Amino acid sequence: MPLSFGQWQKALTADRLAPVYLLAGEELLVLEAADALRAQAKKLGYSEREVIDVTQHFDWDDLARSAAGMSLFATRRLIDLRLPTGRPGTEGAKAINAFCADPPPDVTLLITAMEWSNKHDGAWSKKLDASGTMVVFNAPRPNEWGAWIGARLASRGLSATPDAIGLLAERVEGNLLAAAQEIDKLAILRGSAPDGDAQPNARRIDAAEMENLVADSARYDVFKLTDAAFIGDGARALRILAGLRSEGDELLALMGWLVNQLQLALRLANAHDLAAQIRTEHLWQAREQLFRQALRRAPREHWLQCLARASRIDRMVKGRESGNPWQEAERLIAAIAEPRAAKALA
Repeated sequence: MPLSFGQWQKALTADRLAPVYLLAGEELLVLEAADALRAQAKKLGYSEREVIDVTQHFDWDDLARSAAGMSLFATRRLIDLRLPTGRPGTEGAKAINAFCADPPPDVTLLITAMEWSNKHDGAWSKKLDASGTMVVFNAPRPNEWGAWIGARLASRGLSATPDAIGLLAERVEGNLLAAAQEIDKLAILRGSAPDGDAQPNARRIDAAEMENLVADSARYDVFKLTDAAFIGDGARALRILAGLRSEGDELLALMGWLVNQLQLALRLANAHDLAAQIRTEHLWQAREQLFRQALRRAPREHWLQCLARASRIDRMVKGRESGNPWQEAERLIAAIAEPRAAKALA
C-alpha cells in the first residue's frame, strides 16, 4: 500500500534508499517531498543525478539506457524521472516494470507525477509499490485544513491560536500554494528559527495579528461553491458566493454550472437504480459521496424546487422579473446546503 504521510516522514530518515520511488499527487507537496528525498540521497552518497523529462514523444528505452549506464564520478546515482501526467502508457509501464524487476545496484529511480487519482493507479504502479515506495499526496480536505496549517506552522517554528488558524484557512480558501506562501511569509516576519524549532520566547500568533500579517489569498470559483453547497457547508458556500461577487463575477455565468449540478442531482433522485445512474453519469468517488450525502438530506421534490428558484434568478438577471438576483442566489445556496431551512427562505 502507498505510505501515509507519517510513514513517509519516517522513511526519509532511513540510512538507505529504496530502489524506486513514486511520489504523486498535489504538485506543491510532491515537489517538496522530492526535494526532501534528493537531500537524503545526497547525504547517503548519491552524488550524481540524471533528470529525465517524459514528453509526448519520449523514448522509454532511454530509461533502460540510463539505468544500465556506468557512472564515471559516483558509485551511487539517482535517476529523476518527471512524469507530469502520471500516465506512462503501455511502453512506459513496461519500462518501469522492467526496472522494478531488476533494479541496478546503487541506482535509485525517483518518479514524480503531478496528476493522480484512482484512475491513474494500474498494474505498473502496484508492481512499483510492491518493490519500492509509493506515496500519494492529497490536498487537505475542508475539515483537515486547520490541522494541516497548524502542522505547517510548527514546521516553520511557529504556532497560532485556533482562531488565527481558522482565519488563515478562510483567507486562502483551499489554495495550497497560497497557504504555503503565507506561512513562509509569517516565518520571515516573525523571525522563526531556520531549523524550524520554535523560539523559546515566541508567543502564539493570535487572530488579530494574523489579520494584520496575512493577505487575502482566497481563490474563489464556482466549482468550490457548488461542492460546498451540496456537501451541506452553507457558511462556506455563502462566503465563496460573496467572494465571487466581490471579484466581479457575473451571476448568470455562475448559475450555468449550478443549474447543471442541480439537474444532475434531480436525475440521481429520479433514478430507480442509483448505483447504475452514478455509473452513467461517470461520477468519481469523491463526487459520488458528495451527491449521496445531498440526496440523503432531501427528496426529489426539493431539487425540483431548487431548479425553479434557479429559473427565477435567471429571469431576474435578464430583467424579465423584478427582484434582487444576488439575494435570491444566496437563498438558493442556503436551501441546497440546508434543505430543512428552504421553506423559511422562500
